Amino acid sequence: MSIIPTDPIWIEQDVELAELCERWSQQAAIAVDTEFMRSDTFYPIAGLLQIGDGTGCYLIDPLAIQDFEPLRQLLLNPAVTKVLHACSEDLEVFQHWLGLVPEPVFDTQLGAAFAGLGFSLGYAPLVKALLNIEIPKSETRSDWLQRPLAVAQLKYAALDVAHLLVVYGKLLPMLREKERLGWVKEDCAELVHNARKEPNFDHYYTKVGSAWKLRRRELAILQRLCHWREVEARSRDLPRNRLAKENALWEIARGHVTQVDALQAIGDLPRRTVERYGEHLVSLVKAVLAENDESAWPQRLPPPLGREHGPMLKALRHHVRARAQKLQVPPELLVRKREYEALVRSGLESGDYRLPERLRGWRYPVVGEELLALAEQFQTAPLIEPQPGESHA
Repeated sequence: MSIIPTDPIWIEQDVELAELCERWSQQAAIAVDTEFMRSDTFYPIAGLLQIGDGTGCYLIDPLAIQDFEPLRQLLLNPAVTKVLHACSEDLEVFQHWLGLVPEPVFDTQLGAAFAGLGFSLGYAPLVKALLNIEIPKSETRSDWLQRPLAVAQLKYAALDVAHLLVVYGKLLPMLREKERLGWVKEDCAELVHNARKEPNFDHYYTKVGSAWKLRRRELAILQRLCHWREVEARSRDLPRNRLAKENALWEIARGHVTQVDALQAIGDLPRRTVERYGEHLVSLVKAVLAENDESAWPQRLPPPLGREHGPMLKALRHHVRARAQKLQVPPELLVRKREYEALVRSGLESGDYRLPERLRGWRYPVVGEELLALAEQFQTAPLIEPQPGESHA
């Protein structure tokens, strides 16, 4: 039987939270998790904050607490490591809820991968693997904004932090033995850095899958449509797709749609969006079509890599797989798919290959330097030519 306390301790008074935060600020690490809702909103709504300190599982009610300043100070305390599992969404919750990103953090999912336990391992399988303890996952779709929370919800939430510090304690010596603790810390710091980045709405058009097929004028339309959607989704706190899916914006841009009636024929564009924003959307299109100065238009996006680049990509992936097998880590942990493509693209015009930024840190001596040398062995090859009738202008 586990000696780890798993009974939930409910915290809804400011004074209780302040006293606990003072106590936790003396610890080297605390376990942290959040429960939130996001089905109908752009931003996550914090429903619960769980903190485990090795002696108890504390469930903090964000709907009842008024003074979060002690919690903010704790989450930013550089002497206290915040241990989370698969923390990306949690960091987003904190950013919107408290206006901060906790630091330093240790992501046990990352730690488990570097320790050789598997890629993207869930919390329950990790606890089972390291502690041989089963954790039920029956409340993953709960309503965390209801009050009072059900007993099953409270128990589930407590279990999410009950074992996290013990898992952390198991991973640390494994990572030190493999000399990879620094790798995990660097990658966790990158997660924090990315969570703090201010988004550039003018770049969202580049995320549309088929944007590379559009000419510059059409890209300018798509850029403004994506900018509109991003601003509106955030200001109204609505999911992006509730306003319009990417494919709908792409169709508007490609078709130079300037009539509200024509918008109604576009799939993935909700009727309520046409009714509320139709005139504004076609005005964005008309504005670009009326422009004579092309200097502000985006440059065309590069098309997908052609078959002629297959041998190079295959060689790069093969090298990484062999390196990963030797290190006993998942290859995805070393190099991401888009990083192979970025490396290949970097040398297409000048032949001067450059590593993506992520491969210049601890990954450089582990795999980056060898990848760069391997890429330089290949001669550059041209990208796919534009389709007949298309031009880069």
